[in-house]
Formats: sequence, C-alpha cells, structure tokens
Amino acid sequence: MMLAPAKINLTLHVTGRRADGYHLLDSLVVFARFGDRLALEPCEGAPALAISGPQGAGVPPGGDNLVLRAARMIGAAPVRLLLEKHLPPASGMGGGSSDAAAALHLLAGAQGLALPDTATLMRLGADLPVCMAAPAPCRMRGLGEQVEPLAGVPGLHLLLVNPGKPLETPAVFAALERRDNPPMPDELPRWADGAALAGWLAGMRNDLEAPARKLLPEIGTLIDALAHQPGCLLARMTGSGATCFGLFDSENSLTAAAAALKRAGPGWFVAPSRSAHADPA
Repeated sequence: MMLAPAKINLTLHVTGRRADGYHLLDSLVVFARFGDRLALEPCEGAPALAISGPQGAGVPPGGDNLVLRAARMIGAAPVRLLLEKHLPPASGMGGGSSDAAAALHLLAGAQGLALPDTATLMRLGADLPVCMAAPAPCRMRGLGEQVEPLAGVPGLHLLLVNPGKPLETPAVFAALERRDNPPMPDELPRWADGAALAGWLAGMRNDLEAPARKLLPEIGTLIDALAHQPGCLLARMTGSGATCFGLFDSENSLTAAAAALKRAGPGWFVAPSRSAHADPA
C-alpha cells in the first residue's frame, strides 16, 4: 500500500484575492508519516473505489470522490482502488488531495501512464500540486500551483489533534476579514533544528485560524491544550482546520502529550507522528 500522507501547513498566509474570487496563498508545507493508505487491485468495468479504515464512514464513495476523479483524469484502465482512510474528512490536512495524488502515482506506475501537468492537477484542487511533491517540504504560492521544494527544513515531532467535527473550507474563507496579508519573506532561512524552526514560525501565521476559531471554538481549546503540554515548541491550526498540530522537542514529550490529550478529549482524533522527510534531530 502507498501512504497518502497528511499535509501540514506550518504557515498559511492569505496574500490576496483575485477578481474571480480565488485566494492567493503563501504556505510552508511539510508532510507527516501518518495518513491514508491506497492500493490497487484488478477489476472489470470502470475504475471503482472501495473504502475502509477508521475514518472511512465519512468519505463519499461515489464518482465525485477525488480518487475516482483522478483515475478518470489519467485515463486509467479498469482497476479497483482500495482506500484505507485514517485522516478525518474536511480536517485541513489535505486528505482527499493526498489520496488523489497517491492514486495518480500508483496508476502511472502500474499502467505506464503519464502524470498530469500542473494546470490539469489544479482542476482536481489547489492542494494537488503540493501533494504530488510529497513527502518533500515545499513552499506553496499563488492558488497552489507554484510549488517549490525546500531544502534545510529539519525533521519534526508532530502531534495532530482534531475535535471530531468537520470544517468546510469555503465557510472559513468566507469568514476571513482581511485577504491582503503580508507573505513570508522572499528568502527563507535554514533552520538548525526543530526548535529554531518553531521559533521562526512563531513570527509567521495561519491567517485562516482566526475565522476558523469563530466558526468552531473547539479549535482554540485544542491549541491551548497543545501549547500547555511540556515540550511543546509551537501550537497552531493547519490548513482551514479544524485539525491543529503541536511541534515537540523530543519523542518522549510527544508521546506524553499524545497520551494526555487522549485522556483530555475522549472524542478527539489524536495522532502522534514525525515529519516524513527527515528524522528529528
């Protein structure tokens, strides 16, 4: 099975809005070693999708699912895609886009198909280009079509927490009060370790966090709970929410925080992980 990793927006600056209503972004993205899993098996007829896993009940299996749309887009021969869903839907971790990216990579490799270009990927969603680059850390700009792999991003201990409630991206953008915020610096530094990166990130933002908190106050509860755990270097929301993440200074503090948050919120989704690109120092 191929991992479709969770996408984590360490920053998400909303820098403008085009006349057609689409928003311009500047985001530093890493991927976790935790996510959905996808495999292929032969079948007859059109491409089909079978969904399982602890979060599978919340995923629509029909033709509008991004995995099936990706299969049709690439011109896949008859195949059944087996999606094992571990990421909560509508949770700000790019789960559907990561699933579609994994499907494209699997189908291209198995059937000798060419991968779509960036403009074609954007028809599936703004997160598709960056998810196709996983697990490399990236800077994502524009509508999401400008993806620049980044060197010098240290490995991270990541704790992902979701309140168990979906939050739809259009509603969060609609609640955004300002849409012309400053981007990140043109030149990003190289960080010696996770603590140095967390210190720099504290001066950056997720501009969608404030409107998301208004729509779902539990996000503030999660961020406060993460920030108060020993060893937490930074607590923030990822994407358009409602998932939040904590960066931790060690494996021990990460494990202890995960146990504490599972006790604090029995209905919360809690997943300790590491960044996919490198081991933390």
